[in-house]
Amino acid sequence: METKGRHLILEISGCDPEVLNDIEKVRDILTEAANRANAEVRETAFHRFHPHGVSGVVVISESHLSVHTWPEHGYAALDIYTCGEDTDPWKALKFAAEEFKAREVYLTSISRGERENGRFVHKITKNLSGNLVEESGEEAMDVVS
Repeated sequence: METKGRHLILEISGCDPEVLNDIEKVRDILTEAANRANAEVRETAFHRFHPHGVSGVVVISESHLSVHTWPEHGYAALDIYTCGEDTDPWKALKFAAEEFKAREVYLTSISRGERENGRFVHKITKNLSGNLVEESGEEAMDVVS
C-alpha cells in the first residue's frame, strides 16, 4: 500500500447530546462512516465515561477513525485517516456529521506520507469552516459539497 494518506481533523459543534453520550450509537456511526468511506473495518474499541462522554476508535486496514465526545457541550473531536486510492474520507465525514446532527464543522485536511527531499512530510491542504444549513427541508453540509 502506498504511504500517502488523507487525514481529516474535525471539530464538530452543535451536536445532539443524547447521540454523543450513547456508546452504541457512536460506535455504530463511526463503523458505518468507515463502511461508507469504502474502508475495511478490522476492530473497534469504545469507552463510555461517567457522567458523560464517549471515546473510541475504529481500526481499518487503511488506518483509523477516532472520536472523543463532550455531550455537555454538544461537541465531538473526530479524526478520519485513510490511505489508498479506494477510500473516500469525505464520505465518512459527511455521514458522521449528519448522524451526530452537527450544526457546525471546522475541518483541517492534511495530506500525509508525502515524499519531499528524500523524507516523508505532511501538507495541510485545507482549513474549512461551515454550517449545516436547511435546504428544502434537508440538512446539507456546505464544507463537503
